[in-house]
Amino acid sequence: MTVDDATALHAERDGKTFYFCSDRCRKKFLSTPATSTPEEKQEQEPQRKTIYTCPMHPEVRQDHPGDCPKCGMALEPETASAGADEEGSAELRDMTRRFWIGAGLTLPVFVLAMAHLIPGIGHDSWVMSDASRWIQFALATPVVCWAGWTFFKRGWQSVMTLHLNMFTLIAIGVGASFVFSVVAMLVPGLFPPTMRDEGRVGIYFEAAAMVTVLVLLGQVLELRARSRTGSAIKALLNLAPPTARKVADGGDEEIPVDQVQVGDQLRVVPGDRVPVDGSVVEGHSSVEESMITGEPLPVEKAVGDKVTGGTVNGTGSFVMRAERVGNDTLLGQIVNMVSEAQRSRAPIQGLADKVAAIFVPVVLAVSVITFAVWMWLGPEPKLAHAIVNAVAVLIIACPCALGLATPMSIMVGVGRGAQLGVLVKNAEALEHLEKVTTLVVDKTGTLTEGKPKLVDTLPVDGFDAKEFLRLAASLEQNSEHPLAAAIVQGAGDQSLDLEAVKDFRSVTAGGVAGTVAGRAVMIGKPDFLRNENITGLESLEASAVKLQEDGKTAMFLAIDGKPAGILAVADPIKSTTAEAVKELQALGLKVVMLTGDNRRTADAVAKQLGLDAVEAEIEPAGKVAHVKKLREEGKHVAMAGDGINDAPALSEAEVGIAMGTGTEVAMQSAGITLVKGDLRGIAQAIRLSRATMSNIRQNLVFAFLYNALGIPVAAGVLYPFFGWLLSPVIAGAAMSLSSVSVISNALRLRNVKL
Repeated sequence: MTVDDATALHAERDGKTFYFCSDRCRKKFLSTPATSTPEEKQEQEPQRKTIYTCPMHPEVRQDHPGDCPKCGMALEPETASAGADEEGSAELRDMTRRFWIGAGLTLPVFVLAMAHLIPGIGHDSWVMSDASRWIQFALATPVVCWAGWTFFKRGWQSVMTLHLNMFTLIAIGVGASFVFSVVAMLVPGLFPPTMRDEGRVGIYFEAAAMVTVLVLLGQVLELRARSRTGSAIKALLNLAPPTARKVADGGDEEIPVDQVQVGDQLRVVPGDRVPVDGSVVEGHSSVEESMITGEPLPVEKAVGDKVTGGTVNGTGSFVMRAERVGNDTLLGQIVNMVSEAQRSRAPIQGLADKVAAIFVPVVLAVSVITFAVWMWLGPEPKLAHAIVNAVAVLIIACPCALGLATPMSIMVGVGRGAQLGVLVKNAEALEHLEKVTTLVVDKTGTLTEGKPKLVDTLPVDGFDAKEFLRLAASLEQNSEHPLAAAIVQGAGDQSLDLEAVKDFRSVTAGGVAGTVAGRAVMIGKPDFLRNENITGLESLEASAVKLQEDGKTAMFLAIDGKPAGILAVADPIKSTTAEAVKELQALGLKVVMLTGDNRRTADAVAKQLGLDAVEAEIEPAGKVAHVKKLREEGKHVAMAGDGINDAPALSEAEVGIAMGTGTEVAMQSAGITLVKGDLRGIAQAIRLSRATMSNIRQNLVFAFLYNALGIPVAAGVLYPFFGWLLSPVIAGAAMSLSSVSVISNALRLRNVKL
């Protein structure tokens, strides 16, 4: 587009001329305080780069994707972004492709290598021929050199940084098995006669390929779990509307929400989400704030009241003043808290890495010593014997069983939990759940049903109970308030026929009134009825106190100008909650309730269930602070919740447990989800965690036991006494037996009593 300087609309500022497409834009520019131009802002504010960090070693930080130099894990972004998600998905797709191709190529290698163990197949059969060995070589080579290439890269990195880990073992074990097999097949004469059978030396292509595929499987499972890490944050970000209605002189203007400035006046219409934090300056409405409080009941908002970005407006319309925008909003703070808590978690593979940090150097040292001793004291040919025995040490130390020890138990344990409706989305959740000593629970939707229900109908003398409820429900059917819905549902449960309403009116934060079947009916708070000239409410108010102490909401009903009775609505406690609390306490856990509900209701629920402690009237940040306090006191904390407001605390706790009946944000923030929303599932999950972690430790013992027995034999300690060297049969049997032991032990979890 070309601009005619003489006729174009323009304005001067700071010695510069600015041109505009319309007079409206020019006036807006002139009315706005002088700030940096977009070009200047771009120059002043350098582009923020995504920082990648290791979940296991948060001190590792860099501005590009890669692997952690200490543990080999793939780095993940500090904050969720579309680009980072694409990168994670690409890595998962690549690793999955490598796994399936590798598995397809490994299967025939394994069959050929193990066929001689089948009765009737001797050493002179085709499966033991050179052709079979060449087929194994051809199939195993792409598995090791392509599918497993990333493990060699990470293993080399671990050596260069002197942070030996699981990938060090994998690279050495797989590499030694493969290289030894290639040399043994191509140059069998290099090896002493004791290592040859009919001129052939044993090969280990199946071991190299199997280890590669099994480790790839573990990586795929890990990446799938970690791909969900940013889901909770993205779900939270989606709560904020993309646009806002800015009130302007020429009418409302729809602008992107990230362009809202502090002080802007914004219009919120029925059904819209509040764009940012602020206060109401015009109009009134009811706002559903379960995102903040966890409570299902809307909160009435009038001039001067605070509103929170991401909450849902009801049927009214209002104008608000923006007071906190961007990351300063409560929603933005929740996002930051969830992100920070998620990054603080350590993956379960840390246990294997700690063991590997000791095991790897020991194996390497033993291999070097073995080579040196055989070169010094061994028989001729010294070099051949030294190489054979040094490599044998590495082969027997191949981490096949070690690679299986953790993922097999996790896979079986997760499957067992799924059968019971306990979904484990993060493997580390099972590791941490074993140590939990304190369970923090939300009230609404976790201990309770989360849906208001009519629980008491208390008419005064002279009124029929069904007619009393029928008139009340007829009036409330015109209201969209959740309490009204509970009354209407209560009438429906009794199959009561409702009447049409005339002259219906609603008073914000007060009640409703109208004419039903020719009778004047009013429902609401005592003050509302008094303003309608209803007297004699004292006895009803006295009755309402007991209802409120039991955690119920009392609504007063007047018919034809006289007090008629009370309707009580409550959020009932789940039928299984009391049993679940007793089970958890029997397991040694203290159960603490954190809720945004009022103190009276919270105390009533806590007393009824026999909880160990209760904190009421707290916001999401307060829940997070309480969880942090408990952890600082040395307690191992799990958090169970179902609402958006619970997401930060779910992430801050060592283990987050979400109700399957709750919000998606809560489920994404948690490591464990109870499909049925039944708290008894937590007790089952704890017992499952304890059984799984015990199983993992047993597997690690099995894995290293065979190494402890096999390494000395591989080193040749028995040769001076019996003339024995480690044969391919012994090495293969030891590795196979260790794997079989680990798998068999892990499968026992399928039948463990929970």
